[in-house]
Amino acid sequence: MKIFIIDLLERAIKTAAQTALAGLGASITFEVVDWYHVLSIVGMAFIASILTSIASISTGDKGTASLIKGVDKN
Repeated sequence: MKIFIIDLLERAIKTAAQTALAGLGASITFEVVDWYHVLSIVGMAFIASILTSIASISTGDKGTASLIKGVDKN
């Protein structure tokens, strides 16, 4: 379960950071950063990532937040 939580948080933080960059990039194009909307979108992406990880508990490698099984390297 510890690996799952670490995976979940890693994915959620990466998703939030990517969403923030995209939101800021789009806002800067319009010359005004609307922090309320950017942070709202980042929060929703963070939650969506967590929910996706929780939904994948029984689909990927056991104990991870992955949706797919790992590739056997043998």
